[in-house]
Amino acid sequence: MSEFIELEQIDGAVKIIRSRIGVQPRVGMILGSGLGTLAESVKDAVTIPYGDLPPWPVSTVEGHHGQLVIGKLEGQEVLVMQGRSHYYEGYSMPQIGFPVRVMQRLGVEILIVTNAAGAVNPNFEPGDVMLITDHLNLLGMAGESPLRGPNFDEIGPRFPDMGFAYDRELGELSRQVAEENGFALQEGVYVCLAGPTFETPADLRFLKAIGVDAVGMSTVPEVTVAVHGGMRSLGLSTISNKANLDGNTITSHEEVLEAGKIVLPKLTQIVTGVLQKL
Repeated sequence: MSEFIELEQIDGAVKIIRSRIGVQPRVGMILGSGLGTLAESVKDAVTIPYGDLPPWPVSTVEGHHGQLVIGKLEGQEVLVMQGRSHYYEGYSMPQIGFPVRVMQRLGVEILIVTNAAGAVNPNFEPGDVMLITDHLNLLGMAGESPLRGPNFDEIGPRFPDMGFAYDRELGELSRQVAEENGFALQEGVYVCLAGPTFETPADLRFLKAIGVDAVGMSTVPEVTVAVHGGMRSLGLSTISNKANLDGNTITSHEEVLEAGKIVLPKLTQIVTGVLQKL
């Protein structure tokens, strides 16, 4: 398969989804490592495995179920991705952007994207939720952009502006929900690295020096595609481990999944609270 995606492939997946649902999703959600149980709250749910929607990239990582859940959540029609795919799994960046392209052709207006991230900011603790206020696109700077290749003029411009990648109104709603529920919401800059290795202490000291607060292996490609197509984006990182700036701790995927279980109530409150306020 080509690393690039064709409009006919996007619309083919849209046709399959439309044939199985009777609603118009307004909000798309991408749930990261260990966070997929939020999809179990969707009412009147229709479930579609990614494998039924070629060339939708199929998740290969533990903690990513690999299916769409479409229905109603807190009064909003939602399309939930229960798990995502990553660059390190061998997919091209345009392939990783394919699900968001499908959302755009379905008429989804808002993207809520979550991830498990490692702390770079030494003030962050495992179990914190960080509102992503901006991101650093190191992979994109190096040429690995999901917008590389032919432009979809029907969807967005060749040169989209990324100055407001994360919607400020959605961010403010998130702050309100956290305050109403009595917990602190961290805020900061997220960086996507290629993975699948976790960072060396030198990596983390470099990232801290250039203004990064949390690091992960996802989200930035999806938000880039969302901005290109005019969607409003809300990004939320669940902090899975402390910053290992001195090299005294070991990070594991099991730790990431366990942290996801601990932070899930906070994340659920933010997502459902924002949906209620839309």
